[in-house]
Amino acid sequence: MSTQSQINDIAGTLLGKRGGEGYSTTYDSSLLVRIPRSLNRETYRIDNENLPFIGGDVWNAYEVSAITNTGRPVSGVMKIWCNADSKYHVESKSIKLYLNSFNMTPFGETGEECIKIIEDTVKEDLSTLLETEVECKLFTRNNSLNFDVFSDYDELEDLVDLDNVDYSNDKLQKLDLSKVSFKDFNPRLKVRTNLLRSNCRVTNQPDWGDLFIFIKGNEKDSVFTLDSLASYIVSHRQVNHFHEEIVEMIFKKLYDEFNPKELMVCAMYTRRGGIDINPIRSTHEHLIPGAFRTMDSLTQKTLRQ
Repeated sequence: MSTQSQINDIAGTLLGKRGGEGYSTTYDSSLLVRIPRSLNRETYRIDNENLPFIGGDVWNAYEVSAITNTGRPVSGVMKIWCNADSKYHVESKSIKLYLNSFNMTPFGETGEECIKIIEDTVKEDLSTLLETEVECKLFTRNNSLNFDVFSDYDELEDLVDLDNVDYSNDKLQKLDLSKVSFKDFNPRLKVRTNLLRSNCRVTNQPDWGDLFIFIKGNEKDSVFTLDSLASYIVSHRQVNHFHEEIVEMIFKKLYDEFNPKELMVCAMYTRRGGIDINPIRSTHEHLIPGAFRTMDSLTQKTLRQ
């Protein structure tokens, strides 16, 4: 059976539902569905036992709500973190349906108790499902801290004349160092772009995201041209993969072809179904922004989010 067929079989119970089908009026953890990360990693020769990266996935769920035993609503934004070395990631529609099942379920006598029960329940359910430790926090106040985690990254659109890029060639072109003086050679690149578009692996719906790349090479290893980077990113417009897979594919491409000293790839995707997904993969811990990893704050939204 092909990888795509396996994924379709896994997610099939949740697809094609109309109206309120699949929506539970009471808490139901059985709605959660997991996807083995290995299904895509094997295709792109990513060794699950010897990953070339660290990192994880940040899920921001904006429609989390439940009620207390007296009927008082509690609502907020839930931040969820799952490590990249977990065997599975959760299927996005399943977690939407799962979180929706909390809406009319009473938890606790007070709002504070309700928040604690929601956090503990989601943490336990996802940790059990994904066979890894998942972290989560529910933010219920408008004054929650949020940070622009990539504010010092250059806009690719300001560095490249996009009207004159050869989009028919999706190969990353190495920079000809013989044409670059040593004083002008910068082996470090910090760039962001909103050119990223891919398609959902299951529904074929378009996924839009902002992509962030940090790469540090050296004098001996060539680096890519920015024109070819733009073309390579645009080539994903017809690619069907989950958000997490897109980031890992781009990371592996850069890692294999340019053997960088340091590399970080992150995509912050547009919200769908009340949830945005933000995978990040890195060779080094210090390249992962603190606000991205901590559970005490949210990250500032991008233009598309």
